[in-house]
Amino acid sequence: MSEQSFKLDLEVRDYECDMEGIVNNAVYMNYLEHTRHAFLKHKGFDFAALTQKGIHLVVIRTEADYLHPLRSGDTFYVTANVERISKLRFGFLQDIFRMQDSKPILKAKIIGTSLNAEGKPTYYQEIEELFK
Repeated sequence: MSEQSFKLDLEVRDYECDMEGIVNNAVYMNYLEHTRHAFLKHKGFDFAALTQKGIHLVVIRTEADYLHPLRSGDTFYVTANVERISKLRFGFLQDIFRMQDSKPILKAKIIGTSLNAEGKPTYYQEIEELFK
């Protein structure tokens, strides 16, 4: 984890596990999304306010490498960094680590863009604050 990464501590809940006793693969997407939202809030972004302005932040691609499973009761942390990919695209670089030993659990890149009210990718100056 880099010194500038945003970090959020979480714990696996029983209902997030599948029949094999490990966290269901889709649940990791919730962990990543929850951390991105906390990261954006930390950076001063308010989804409701952006939406009222007609700015919609959306995910357009997800790349994830599942490295090791989490189990019920495991504590873990999720990190988030952001990078500019192009004028219209940005990427969240995210990792999940088990708390007890910092074992890497998942590595992901989530690519997003901002859409206008008509659903077209649009550049907004407000988004630049994300990269400061």
